[in-house]
Amino acid sequence: MSEKKMTSSRRYHLKSLLLSIAAGLLEAEAKQLVEDKESYINEHCPSLDLPSSVQELQELCKKLQQSIDKVDEERYDMEAKVAKSNKEIEDMKIKVQDLKGKFKKPVLRKVRMSADQMLQALLGSKHKVSLDLRANLKQVKKEAKEESAEQVGDWRKNIEDKAGMDGRKKMFESEA
Repeated sequence: MSEKKMTSSRRYHLKSLLLSIAAGLLEAEAKQLVEDKESYINEHCPSLDLPSSVQELQELCKKLQQSIDKVDEERYDMEAKVAKSNKEIEDMKIKVQDLKGKFKKPVLRKVRMSADQMLQALLGSKHKVSLDLRANLKQVKKEAKEESAEQVGDWRKNIEDKAGMDGRKKMFESEA
């Protein structure tokens, strides 16, 4: 099917009709807003008739003070509700962010900790027994070797010295 193009004069005419209808609606809405405001003021704020005596004036001031207190209480309650709902909204946003999983996970640091320190961190002050892993091992007596001058500079000796936990501990202590 062939589509007929709308002429520019027809388009302009329709546009002007839409704008005139929208202007009429805006005027009606403004009038309604003014009427609503006046009706609310008439309903909630009675006309003020000033009494002639001091006693009646003091009573009027007390009534006004009571109404001010009531309005302040309502305002405070509303502020508390708004603050609570804002906090709930923030919590919900955080939960949604967590569920999406699009947050950057922090890089965990490596922590060097002995078994005793780890148990103490996990169990707290309840941990009294030290976990000495070497206590259950057999004691082996090493025979003293006579070292010649050429073995002193040998690289294998350095590796043997650094082997085992004592050697590693010395190595890390010397680096720090």
